[in-house]
Amino acid sequence: MGFEELLDKVGGFGPFQLRNVALLALPRVLLPMHFLLPIFLAAVPAHRCALPGAPDNFSNQDAWLEAHLPREPDGRLSSCLRFTHPQALPNSTLWEGGQNPGEQPEGEPSTVPCPQGWEYNHSEFSSTIATEWDLVCEQKGLNKATSTFFFAGVLVGAVVYGYLSDRFGRRRLLLVAYVSSLVLSLASAASVSYIMFVITRTLTGMALAGFTIIVMPLELEWLDVRHRTVAGVLSSTFWTGGVMLLALIGYLIRDWRWLLLTVTLPCAPGILTLWWVPESARWLLTQGRVEEAHRYLLHCARLNGQPAGEDSLSREALNKVAAAERMVRRPSYLDLFRTPRLRYISLCCMVVWFGVNFSYYGVSLDVSGLGLNVYLTQLVFGAVELPSKLLVYLSVRHAGRRLTMAGTLLGAALALGFRLLVSPEMKSWSTALAVMGKAFSEAAFTTAYLFTSELYPTVLRQTGMGLTALVGRLGGSLAPLAALLDGLWLSLPKLAYGGIALLAACTALLLPETKQAQLPETIQDVERKSAPSSLQEEEMPMKQVQD
Repeated sequence: MGFEELLDKVGGFGPFQLRNVALLALPRVLLPMHFLLPIFLAAVPAHRCALPGAPDNFSNQDAWLEAHLPREPDGRLSSCLRFTHPQALPNSTLWEGGQNPGEQPEGEPSTVPCPQGWEYNHSEFSSTIATEWDLVCEQKGLNKATSTFFFAGVLVGAVVYGYLSDRFGRRRLLLVAYVSSLVLSLASAASVSYIMFVITRTLTGMALAGFTIIVMPLELEWLDVRHRTVAGVLSSTFWTGGVMLLALIGYLIRDWRWLLLTVTLPCAPGILTLWWVPESARWLLTQGRVEEAHRYLLHCARLNGQPAGEDSLSREALNKVAAAERMVRRPSYLDLFRTPRLRYISLCCMVVWFGVNFSYYGVSLDVSGLGLNVYLTQLVFGAVELPSKLLVYLSVRHAGRRLTMAGTLLGAALALGFRLLVSPEMKSWSTALAVMGKAFSEAAFTTAYLFTSELYPTVLRQTGMGLTALVGRLGGSLAPLAALLDGLWLSLPKLAYGGIALLAACTALLLPETKQAQLPETIQDVERKSAPSSLQEEEMPMKQVQD
């Protein structure tokens, strides 16, 4: 008897599993609030050079600023430069210290970077890390780098938590993730310098990675196969709830320190919920801890109303299951590249996941240049994720996984491409295209999880998902840095996001379709299913099942 049969006897889906999903909902809500926090935390409000000596009662403030600030090519007053000497305006005499026009340098007026700092518009944000440490103009790269360091921490943390959770257990490492996230986020909120903030945010990313690695297996390992997809869709809605909740919290709290504190404090009650979160019985059996597994399985049967007998849950039966679980060889990433077809699938999935993450976070973190304020934009971006999930549900059942994956990525690429053709004055069109891009990128994200899990065989499914997620996080960490390409060409970031999404869409078409196909159990199954049609004629036809 295997663990799946054992789970059927105690109830593979019931009140016990639903309670488990509810208890693990909090990490899913917290993750998007931290991942997308730079939208508010690192926002750059309107700013200009500080100009000491500006008259408080000056009747024509715009003219006075024009005398001190040069204009950009688009006609706006410069945010990063000021004239070395005030300039004469038509019908005006704006001179400092009695200077006269004869003392102005000939030719193009000379400018200098803001020598006395900047003045910020605090109407939308009372404080951000950009205003706290003047991360603007020549220092704007440091502002974007905070997100990159954060996602780099998530990448490293995923590897660390993946290893430690297999060795010490999911529940214990989830406690470590909660406590470390709470402590390090509080340290970030108390940062006294940019360096301290970057270090603590990077470590926070490593801590939060525990949620991404532990929560999903802890849910799935208590669920039967039939209900894992339903539970996965239900759990993904918590992410969407976190996206919309961030918009509300950001609107109510305009100071970055208090905002960071607010999205972090829910970790405290989360620690208390671990009292009711069960450890994975499957993991306990692989470690030979039969007594603990027996206690959790009895509790599961009792809550689900299953009359589990002594024979099915006897120590002897559990010892047999534990022995069978321990005999399974632990797979490695190298196993994904040993055979040609599995290697082909892995390489294609890595490109797809990089493109999905790169475009998703590129669109999600870029909320500038739209006709809505940043809070309403974030709310709309979150709300549009719900219909996108419905679109995926319908599309994968009728059009198939491969076409849905390619179509959603192509839709995101086209939305980003059309935004390049829209003039800055057409705010409503730009906003509509941005929302469409976010919807398609979220749909691609949802499809990627389903499609990838069906491509890999059971013996390598978790390993394959781990590899693709790792590459995806690399794409997420590079997305904020790509925004700095606007220094070379204003539209280059959008071109990069759309171009990578288009590349991923084309790559998705190279993958085999999995609609109505039996899930592969072994590497040999993958080699047969993915073989060219000429070779498939020599093989037995693929067994078809209802999706």
